[in-house]
Amino acid sequence: MSEATLSSKNQIVVPREAREALGVHSGDKLLVVVRGNTVVILPRPRSWTKALRGLAKDAYPKDYLKGERGSWD
Repeated sequence: MSEATLSSKNQIVVPREAREALGVHSGDKLLVVVRGNTVVILPRPRSWTKALRGLAKDAYPKDYLKGERGSWD
């Protein structure tokens, strides 16, 4: 665990330990997600297509999409 201080300009420095864990470097974009009273910082994907690929893979029962596509005819 690391500690960061909020500056008078509302800025923080991401501690080295966290930067190394995220694999980010100077100039990289970060995503800041607020979930209730918790803030999560994530590295911004270089490619959204690659980051989202496969997320819905297990969302549908097997052969569901094949059946849906077959109903279009």
